[in-house]
Amino acid sequence: MAKVTLVFAVLLAALGLAGYLGTGSAHPTALIPTWIGLALGLFGFLAISPNEGRRKLFMHVNVTIGLLGFLGTVAEIVRSFVASKPVDPIALIAKTALVWLLLIYVVLCVRSFIVARRSGKV
Repeated sequence: MAKVTLVFAVLLAALGLAGYLGTGSAHPTALIPTWIGLALGLFGFLAISPNEGRRKLFMHVNVTIGLLGFLGTVAEIVRSFVASKPVDPIALIAKTALVWLLLIYVVLCVRSFIVARRSGKV
């Protein structure tokens, strides 16, 4: 699962850079997916270890980052629709992509944790 984390880290970093450059480098908050991707990449790299305890620790850190990022982005999407000002379509697309990437990542992690527990590798 650590290698899958690295793939998602690259996807999130690319999403953040595309959003930032797509807005003409005017909105630094478009880099938020990049920062989430860098955090996942760092801890994903640390999770590639023969030590089972270390691997479990860093994968739990990663799924926590993914879940918090997902919840925060969902809250931000809801807040942007409740606000009285118009919604920026590029920002909405980037936030929606971030939500889906993080949701898929968290679901994959949870499924992996369940399979590991059931197989007795825990």
